[in-house]
Amino acid sequence: LEQRRGDDARRLLLSAARRFEPADAGMARAAYLDALVAAIWAKDIASPEVREVAEAARTAPPGPVPPRPVDVLLDAVALRVTAGYAAAAPALTRSLETVLALDAFPSGSARWRWLAGGRIGQIIAMETWNFESWRTLAASQVAFSRDTGALMHLTFALNYLARTHILAGDLAAAARLVEEDHLIAEAVGHPPIADTAMMLAAWQGREQAAAELIEAISTEATAHGADRLVSLTAYASSVLYNGLGRSAAACDAARRAFEREPMGYGSHIVPELAEAAARTGDRALLATALDWLSERARAAPTEWLLGIEARVRALLSDGEQAERWHRESIERLSRTPVRAQLARGHLLYGEWLRRERRRGEARAPLRTAHEMLDAMGITAFAARAGRELLATGETARKRNVETAVELTAQEAQVARLARDGLSNPQIGARLFISARTVQYHLGKVFAKLGITSRSQLAQALHGDLDAIAVP
Repeated sequence: LEQRRGDDARRLLLSAARRFEPADAGMARAAYLDALVAAIWAKDIASPEVREVAEAARTAPPGPVPPRPVDVLLDAVALRVTAGYAAAAPALTRSLETVLALDAFPSGSARWRWLAGGRIGQIIAMETWNFESWRTLAASQVAFSRDTGALMHLTFALNYLARTHILAGDLAAAARLVEEDHLIAEAVGHPPIADTAMMLAAWQGREQAAAELIEAISTEATAHGADRLVSLTAYASSVLYNGLGRSAAACDAARRAFEREPMGYGSHIVPELAEAAARTGDRALLATALDWLSERARAAPTEWLLGIEARVRALLSDGEQAERWHRESIERLSRTPVRAQLARGHLLYGEWLRRERRRGEARAPLRTAHEMLDAMGITAFAARAGRELLATGETARKRNVETAVELTAQEAQVARLARDGLSNPQIGARLFISARTVQYHLGKVFAKLGITSRSQLAQALHGDLDAIAVP
């Protein structure tokens, strides 16, 4: 499972679970959860492989009373696979509450903390559109992996946390976490995880970099039978093409990802699908997306989910009704940390107003969208907002960011950690380099910034490394 070898882990773990059944029901159920997690990470939820594990888990001997956390998780996920979203929503919500209760996982149960809070817990959080829980679990996994020195787990955890930053519109923070994963990979001699770097490049609108990563990951994932990764590449393609205004290509990519139904990724995929469908005039596909969202909104509503549902209703409506839904979508998303989608909500509303020939009214949401997207580094969507703003007769303002120095990736990491108060040995432990190497990098940082001590870092960096160019 850790080596991401397609369906191999599912087969081995399912065999183990079945062999445990006559001897130890508790161990059998634990192995079934492992097998189900492996299946979901390799295959899509509607696949025969995932269903086989879920059905075997549901017919397994019952667990102890009261149920252990592993039993709560197993029952909820197996029910989701076999009975559908609406039937499983209450159980999924309870299982997420169980995962968030850290005292349910004693300090000695490191593997269960990683399994529950890492892989399956975050999938459940995304499946139920609970951003705060997703971010909490991701941050907890990073801290837990650092504390225990679990390098393989840390690389995954850094990527999970980076994805929450992308949706929150903090692409600079996401980039730093991706870079840390790359530095760890280089230090310990294993390849970095490219999935989040692919997503980041797509959201940034870096067409060539994103396309190269999408092609490489898709090819490798297809060869290894990793359907979930194939779906993720299709999602990244849809983000990239929506930003670049290639709506037909975005719609095709989003449809491929949506039809595969990877558990937990619907909250990412459906906004791309709806936007692309609206821009290509595919009202049937828009209606399908709305039905999908409405089922979930009835079962387990969150502001994030209701905000996207309102957006899709706006895209399907006309006149005053469309405006009312656009405004509701923006209002609901403004109460969430999902600021990247909030910015895009302003963009869609402004585009709709302009097409309604209300150019003067369109300027405010388009200006807001451009400023937010530009500040976030979501450049392709920002450019789209700029073009729309120009069509209303107003020119978008460009940020004036002066770059005074240029740091390497590792120098930037060392400088940030030193600025945050870590000692040289602590920085070395974090980045898997010696304290002497840390001092060497700091010397180069000081020379480039024109300072002489660590106490001057915060002022020299103006409180943030985002203004420092990293080649």
